[in-house]
Amino acid sequence: MQLFVVFYGLPGVGIILDPFPAAILVFSINEGAYCAETMRAALESVPHGQIEAGYCVGMNYLQIMRRIVLPQALRTAFPPLSNSLIAMVKDTSLAANITVMEMFMATQRIVARTYEPLALYVEVGLIYLLFSTVLTWVQRWGEKRLGAYGGTRR
Repeated sequence: MQLFVVFYGLPGVGIILDPFPAAILVFSINEGAYCAETMRAALESVPHGQIEAGYCVGMNYLQIMRRIVLPQALRTAFPPLSNSLIAMVKDTSLAANITVMEMFMATQRIVARTYEPLALYVEVGLIYLLFSTVLTWVQRWGEKRLGAYGGTRR
């Protein structure tokens, strides 16, 4: 819906964007909002006693954030942030709705010429699966790496 509002609605008020910048703008704002909320929740999940303990040992605010709060918050935020990235990779196919030439739209055009939909759509599906699998491996590695700081190795 946001893609349609930005690409087709904004020209009504005099703001005209090409399809690709419109898609980048929409995906950036949308994912930025979700990521900001994820980070807010992760920061709030760190007990306030951790901050007080940092002050007790003589740390200033920046040291407390860098050495105590952010490592704990990142460990909490990493899985949902990674999931958002994987979902965004898959959601890029929505950009075809505003004529951005992305992988799925290119496949549709090839299918229109070759009349071989099954093989081509399976191939595109496998490419999306490959991207998602690689990102999932990176996520698993990152979670294990961050888990080492909490003393809970998996």
